[in-house]
Amino acid sequence: MEKVKVVVECGKDGKYSVFMDCCDYDFGLAGFGNTAKEAIDDFYICVEEEKVMREKEGKEMPKLEFNIQYDVSSFLNYYAGILSKSGLERVTGINQRQLWYYSSGKCRPKRNTILQIQNNLHSFANELSQVHFS
Repeated sequence: MEKVKVVVECGKDGKYSVFMDCCDYDFGLAGFGNTAKEAIDDFYICVEEEKVMREKEGKEMPKLEFNIQYDVSSFLNYYAGILSKSGLERVTGINQRQLWYYSSGKCRPKRNTILQIQNNLHSFANELSQVHFS
């Protein structure tokens, strides 16, 4: 199974897009929506449509594993129902107001801020993976 990078982005218009970030195939896949979830769901509909179309043409669909990567705005919006801004402030060290700016797309974080958010989220996820109940 081949791994393919899939990017979720929020546009300046507040709409979301999801697309394959490679040119190694004779097809491209994309999804669009008003939310990151809608765009991701649309992307997977596109995957299924491509499978059907290729089958009708007698072509085999390569077995792909999608590695979904978010821009900060898309991530914050996709997980908004699970991760509150106050919780994210505690985990990432980025204040809530700044997180709101990032999630709205009004402001894009600098590379070092993106890495801070990513590294702190990974540390938190690792910490959670160590939790055991008796």
